[in-house]
Amino acid sequence: MTVREMQDKILQLKKETDTAVLAHSYQAREIVEIADFTGDSYKLSVDAKGVSNKNILFCGVHFMAETAKMLSPEKRVFLANRQAGCPMAEQMDRDLISAIREKEPDRTVVAYINTTASLKTVCDVCVTSSSALRIVKAMDAEKILFIPDCNLGSWIKDQCPDKDIKLLSGGCPTHAAMTKRHVEKARAEHLGALLLVHPECQPEVVKQADYVGSTSGIMDFAKKSDAKEFIIGTENSIAEHLQYDCPGKKFYPLSKDLVCRNMKITTLPDVYESLLGIENGGAFEILMDDQLIADARRCIDEMIRLGG
Repeated sequence: MTVREMQDKILQLKKETDTAVLAHSYQAREIVEIADFTGDSYKLSVDAKGVSNKNILFCGVHFMAETAKMLSPEKRVFLANRQAGCPMAEQMDRDLISAIREKEPDRTVVAYINTTASLKTVCDVCVTSSSALRIVKAMDAEKILFIPDCNLGSWIKDQCPDKDIKLLSGGCPTHAAMTKRHVEKARAEHLGALLLVHPECQPEVVKQADYVGSTSGIMDFAKKSDAKEFIIGTENSIAEHLQYDCPGKKFYPLSKDLVCRNMKITTLPDVYESLLGIENGGAFEILMDDQLIADARRCIDEMIRLGG
């Protein structure tokens, strides 16, 4: 079966099973092409809440599918590949954060959406890279604990000098692996190209960027910019998508190693097989009890309220 033939079968199966496919922007091009909704974590959180289909198939990682289930508990939510996790989401647990809250009860806990549902139950508000700065600025709280990504937190802290923001050691190992040396090498190879980076990168990388923003922000900036060449400092699939969307421009990855193995583990055949298995138990379904959904959803609803 060719890629095109499989895509056509997937489009038909979506109709037959009444399933909406949500795909994160880090997914492969052939998956993005058959998705009903694509974007970064924040956009997909909002999209999930408005889906009218009875089933949702998520092409991303586990915490994203959990979020979709929390926002649409009446729907069946599936993850295209059950092995797709997120190292950052599993770095901290509720016991650690609960202990800090006991010592510092006046500190509001802001959780990056890249966290487990269990951890979200002890947090006050959720944020994504596209909404974090806006939400933190809009909050009445002056004392904040930002978890788990200290690089994103550091970027926010620099722009909110009036806030007392406490950070813990954590973050995305893929973005955090980028260094000043990667920037120097890329700029030397692509003279004049603008550097667009994700705030999950280390401060030494972020400070050298021409633009810092979420996945969606990076893509929007590149599409609207009059510049013709860009170095992309986030998952390499974004450079690929932009090359398709903007054939008159050139996009270079900051490093060939900027690859999320968890995002890349999902394939088009995974999507196809999941859709085939929805009715017979062959797809990986996200199951959460009502109490966990209610407790974890509070900080997500607050994110949507403040970030909308």
